Amino acid sequence: MVERLRGASKKWPMRPYSYYCTASWWLACTSPPNRGKRFTKDTARFKDELDIMKFICKDFWTTVFKKQIDNLRTNHQGIYVLQDNKFRLLTQISAGKQYLEHAPKYLAFTCGLIRGGLSNLGIKSIVTAEVSTMPACKFQVMIQKM
Repeated sequence: MVERLRGASKKWPMRPYSYYCTASWWLACTSPPNRGKRFTKDTARFKDELDIMKFICKDFWTTVFKKQIDNLRTNHQGIYVLQDNKFRLLTQISAGKQYLEHAPKYLAFTCGLIRGGLSNLGIKSIVTAEVSTMPACKFQVMIQKM
């Protein structure tokens, strides 16, 4: 299908997963800094990281994906797991095994959004995504201490 749209001799360049994560993080972080301030102006000050993660799971996720995160888990040592059982960007992809290995490419932008949102709130983090069954996915957020 892609070859038919772009011409039989041309193919899309294959780039490593880290390329997409870096590009989406850059896009999320270079958005106007006032956007994050405007988004949080009606909320109370955050006390700790857990409050910020709750904000990401409820308000931020609702604004971007029109629903809240289904599950938030933490080990209280800087690692959070956000689980979405029906992730909007994966619902249109078939649940076949051959598509399962390509699913993380569709999550790279969302990893960048989470990382950029946390960065705008003053938290440095590493965000990775995992898909075990379609359309459910998990985002692991590792907070880096400064």
